Amino acid sequence: MSDPSRDTLDTFPNPYPERNFVVVTVAPEFTSICPKTGHPDFGTLTISYVADELCYELKSLKLYLQEYRNHGAYYERVTNMILDDLVAVTSPRWMKIEAAFTPRGGIRTTVVVEHGKQPG
Repeated sequence: MSDPSRDTLDTFPNPYPERNFVVVTVAPEFTSICPKTGHPDFGTLTISYVADELCYELKSLKLYLQEYRNHGAYYERVTNMILDDLVAVTSPRWMKIEAAFTPRGGIRTTVVVEHGKQPG
């Protein structure tokens, strides 16, 4: 299986580029693979952003996130890769991803990454 590709992500014009508004998307069934054990990692991704000119299209986001199902990477790398790809295709004013992974071995991990500064 190939690596996740930002080419999967589609965009559309922001219908209100003159206004700051926050879009929140929750993906409660995110999966990737632990590169050390080969076991699946499960988590909930919460993506929040203030668009500039472009918004991401939800079906393409779903397909893009599914590309991680067989991709081996640690939580920190996966979360940062997704942020980098979404920023590359949408150039938002601000974006934040919170990746809350389910406990493994009694330990819960949440990775939070941000791009830009949230408009006040």
